[in-house]
Order: sequence, then C-alpha cells, then structure tokens
Amino acid sequence: MPAEEPAPPVAARHPTVLTVHGDSRSDEWYWLRERENAEVLAHLEAENAYTKLALARTEALQDQLYDEIVGRILETDLSVPAVKGDWWYYGRTVEGLQYPIACRRRGGPEGPEQVMLDQNELASGHEFFEVANHVVSPDATLLAYATDTDGSERYTLRVRDLEGGEDLEDEVPDTYYGLAWAADNRTVFYVKVDAAMRPYQLWRHVLGSAASDDVLVHQEDDDRFYLGVHLTKSERFVLLTLASKVTSEIRYVAADDPTGHFRMVAPREQGVEYDVDHHAGDEGDRFLIVTNADGAVNFKLVAAPVGDSGREHWSDVVPHRTDVKLDGIDVFMEHLVLFERAAGLRRLAVRRLSDGETHVVEQTEPVYTIYPGANLEFDSRILRFGYSSLVTPHSVYDYDLETRTRELMKRQPVLGGYDPDEYQTTRLWATATDGVEVPVSLVHRKGLALDGRAPALLYGYGSYEHSVEPVFSSLRLSLLDRGFVFAIAHVRGGGELGRRWYEDGKLLTKKNTFTDFVACAEHLVAQGYCSPERLVIRGGSAGGLLMGATVNLRPDLFGGVVAEVPFVDVLTTICDETLPLTVLEWEEWGNPKADPEAYAYIKSYSPYDNVARAPYPAMFVTAGLNDPRVSYWEPAKWVQRVRDRTTGEARVLLKTELGAGHMGPSGRYDAWRDEALVYAFVLDAVGWQPADDIAAGAVRDLTTPA
Repeated sequence: MPAEEPAPPVAARHPTVLTVHGDSRSDEWYWLRERENAEVLAHLEAENAYTKLALARTEALQDQLYDEIVGRILETDLSVPAVKGDWWYYGRTVEGLQYPIACRRRGGPEGPEQVMLDQNELASGHEFFEVANHVVSPDATLLAYATDTDGSERYTLRVRDLEGGEDLEDEVPDTYYGLAWAADNRTVFYVKVDAAMRPYQLWRHVLGSAASDDVLVHQEDDDRFYLGVHLTKSERFVLLTLASKVTSEIRYVAADDPTGHFRMVAPREQGVEYDVDHHAGDEGDRFLIVTNADGAVNFKLVAAPVGDSGREHWSDVVPHRTDVKLDGIDVFMEHLVLFERAAGLRRLAVRRLSDGETHVVEQTEPVYTIYPGANLEFDSRILRFGYSSLVTPHSVYDYDLETRTRELMKRQPVLGGYDPDEYQTTRLWATATDGVEVPVSLVHRKGLALDGRAPALLYGYGSYEHSVEPVFSSLRLSLLDRGFVFAIAHVRGGGELGRRWYEDGKLLTKKNTFTDFVACAEHLVAQGYCSPERLVIRGGSAGGLLMGATVNLRPDLFGGVVAEVPFVDVLTTICDETLPLTVLEWEEWGNPKADPEAYAYIKSYSPYDNVARAPYPAMFVTAGLNDPRVSYWEPAKWVQRVRDRTTGEARVLLKTELGAGHMGPSGRYDAWRDEALVYAFVLDAVGWQPADDIAAGAVRDLTTPA
C-alpha cells in the first residue's frame, strides 16, 4: 500500500471467550455488536471515511460509470398493464424520481389514469423508504399497503380509499410481509414478528376499528416455523401458511367467512413440504397441491377435495420425475401452468385440464430464464410470462394457452444503441473435486481472445435452494464493453439442478458449495477466460458467506472480492438464539448448540473463524446498520480480522449504510450510484486503465465520459 495513503481504522481489541461443547474461541471484536455504544458508530463512520479516501482515485470513473448506467435506462417508463375486472393496473417511473408510481385505468389503456400510490410523495423526508403488501381489495375500491422508513423490515400498515385518494384513519404499526383481504372488503389479515424477527402471528383487522382491537387469529409457537398469509388465485380462500425449512402446514378459511375457523389442509409431518392453490371447474371444487410427499424429491402435483383434503385423499395429477423439478403452478379455468426446472434451466409447461395434454413453452437460446408475469384473471386462456437471458433484455409475452402463439408485449429498452448480436452467451461445466459437473453461465463480447488476459467477474450464491438466474442487466454492459467476462457459478446449495442439488450443499455437505465455486473459478482460468489476478468474485448475504469461505480456501485465485452484507460469522450467529432468525436457520446449516458434529463442521468453514495468514486480495465489503438478516457487526468484525491476518498489501474496505438495512439504498438512483461504486472497485482491483477499453476489444471508445 502506498505510504501516502491513510491507514485503515483499527477497532480496539476486547477479547470475549465463547465456549460451546467444551471448545473455546476468542473473539477480539465481539464488542462491536454493542449498537448503542458510541465507539461502535464512530468506528463505522471512520470505516466509511477510509473507504471514500481509498477509492478517491476512482471518483471520476465512478461518475463516468454512473452516467453510463443512467444513460442506458429509459427513466420515464411504464410496465405492461395487467387486467383484472374493469381495471388495467401498471406501474410507471419518472425521470429524476427515485421510486415507482402505482397506477390504473378503468376499462382499457385509454381510460383516465388513477394514481393509486406515489411512493415518491410518501418517501419525502426519509433517507430510506420501502413499500410492502401492496394489495387492492376485492371490490377494487381500497388499497392496503405497508411502509418501512429505516430498512428494519418492520412495516406500518395503512389503507387508502382509491376513489378519494386519501388514507383511512386505520394504521397498524409493526407488521411484516404477508396480507390478505377478506371478501367483505372490510377485513384484512396481516402478520407480526417476534423479537427474533420470526413471523409468528396472524392478526385480523376490521376497517374503522383501532389497531388495539385487532384479533389474534393464530400464533405459531414452534420456533422453527414461520407464518404467512395470502389469498388463493380464485379469491375463495385465505391461506395461512406455516413452514420450516423442510416442513409445511397450511390452513384455510373461506374468504367470505373471515371470522370462521381455519381448517387444516393436512397436518405437518416432518420433512413433508406442500403448497396449495384452489381450482373450481368440471373436476370439482379442489385444492391443487405441490408436494414432496411419498418420496417425491423433485415434487409432484396432487389434488384433493376441498373439505376433505387430508393426505389420504391426495391423488396424483403430475407424478414425480427424477429429471424435472416442479417449482410451482398457476391455475386457470381450463389450464394449469407448471413452473419447472430441467437441465439447469427454468421452463413453463401447459396442461389442459380436460384431457391432460401437456406441452412445454419452447425457447431458442441455450442459456435463459423464464418466469411468470402478472396473471390476475382466473378465467383466461392468456398466460403472461417474462423472458430474459444474459444478452436478451427483460421481455414480456402474452401466450395463448390453446393456440400456442405468443405476442411480445414489451422488451425493456436499452438506450444508446445496444445490439445483442455483439455479445455471446454460453454455458460451461466445471468439474468439482468429487467429480460432479457444475454449470457456469457466462456472457462476453464476441471475439474475445481466450488467452487469459481478459478480466472477469464471477458471481455466486448457493444457499436456501435459491437459483441464480441468467438474466440481462443493462448496468453490466459497463463491464462487458470494457472487455469483461461475466459469469454465474450455479453451485450446490442452490436449486438449479433440482432438490438433490440443494441438499448436496447444505448441513453437513455445505462445503460442496465452496469447493464448487473454486472449481468454477479454476475452470474459467484453465479455459483462458481470465487469469487469477484479473478475476473478481461477488456475492451477497449467504453469497457473502460463499465469498468469505472461498477466499479463505484460495486467496491466491482471485484479484478482488465484493462481499455485500456477508453472513461471515456463521458459528457465533447460529449458536445465538437471541439473534433474528437463528432458530429458523438450524434446518439449513445445522444446530451447533445441540449437535457437536454440526458445531465442528460449521467451525471448519465459518469465514470469520478461518481467516488465514495469507496474502488476501483486494476486498470491498458492505453492511447495513439496520439489517435484521445479517447483523452489521459480522462484516465489520470480519474486515478487522482479515486486515489483521493478511500478509499482503491489498486494501480491505468496509462501507456501512447507516440508514438502511439488508437490501441497501432504497431509491433507484442511489442504487445505481452504489453499483457504479462497486464497478469502480472491480475495475481498480484488476488494474484497469482507460486504454484497456480499446486493447480488450471494446467496439467504441469508453475512455471519455459520456
């Protein structure tokens, strides 16, 4: 590190000894969790100041990147309207405004616009702002919505009269995700969390009454389970969902009987998961259930009569398949749409209910993703879906379920002359240490020389069965047009290759996630896509855990690391039941408090506990002071320990959002500015210089600001 640069902040050491199962660990910076301690805030502010100084030499580049990002985006834009009843619902954005505006028109696209919710007005005066539970009442006259102004994910519920445009006096504080209207248009079901941020209570509110008069409908006392609520698509039933990581239980009440008793679809059975929707047609009034019961590892679809829905009455509709994972369904009057995953890619299949005839909605690109759109009408033969790839911008299609014809309703514009034919996307397969083939999706400009000189950014996640989809990003063009390769490592622990892929990357097989990622990085290098010194890796939250564990394994393999709100103090957190969501996580990671084997295994990979005496690459780490998912002190402590133990000279930077939480800044311009900062760090980490744009094969000169 050059001598003229300031030294990074050093937090005081106050060792705390943590002992579990007779094993003691000393944590020098455990005290950073003392949120009310003025020294903690002062330290975080000092870290922010140091990061700003350390990246000062990239400020002009940050501005250029930000201008490029904004310059490709149609800032004043609107979504494709979704029809329900007499109303056409859509959202729009306005140049210069941070947040979307929710609107609708009666009768068609030419009707007068009605603004339902302008988030920009509500966000005025707040550094952070987010809306959740944005739900229109069945008679379309009211809007329930909830707001968070600090990133803590605790929301205040309000109801707006859509005709008059004013909020009712009803106000319910401290609510969470999940909301359902009853058919009377007066009753709202909502969710509350406990001290550990576990959603555990379902409440019922009647408009015009005080929140203090609300009725507790159900409380889930098993700390492994979390609670949710929503309507079936038919709007006939309110569903109360109770689920752990591996077990489900769903209860229902008729939407026109909101004070009635919630009946059970099927009682919880350890290891059995299921999800429910409702269909009424020629086949009768029935629940359609996606489940892994009876050994259906990749899930199957069953049906059961409403009112007689226990396991003994389940009958197969779509049987289990070993090569296709059934992720979910959408119900229409005459068809079912199956959301499936096969060969590592998402797909949609359509099943005609009258005769069971099924077809897959065909696609042409080798690497892509497809996802459901806003399908609000039950009695319809038009399926709306979204489509994207690493080279194709997000596109909205309407698909006729009978004729199998599709109409492109909108493709997200990319300003500035984007041509997808100038880019190439492909899928590679890397061989893991145990011989398993791991998919890698990537994109780069055509004509890339595979001689190892190109820089690359490799992204990964690999937890909770979450699949990282190969979608387009216009922001990413600022890297691709500078000669970068962008790649996604679809490692075990995610859901890309079915349920087994997930199970082989959790609990006592979690290390597969990390060794898979190393194998993907090594494969990119071996195939000539990049070299270690020009390879940067990126991940957030549990993907930040992946970054931490991977860089501990192979600090020599990377030129830089971006770890956003990283879950890096795994062992201490999962041993502490007082922290948000800990007990819920035991079925994902193991219970180290009760199980010595789980304790030893987690300790062997927990990034904070395994920082090595080695030359670590440049690192950019983020945190959120109000983050309820990954506490700010995890990245703060990790940065201290990496700096303390690294034998190299590369910078290790920490940037903490002091007024936000897990998701970072809430406004779109703020988010774009943050992405420009990350890109500037990435470019700096690989030694990028303005002349590299042309040397790397960029087709236009990006060395001067737009």
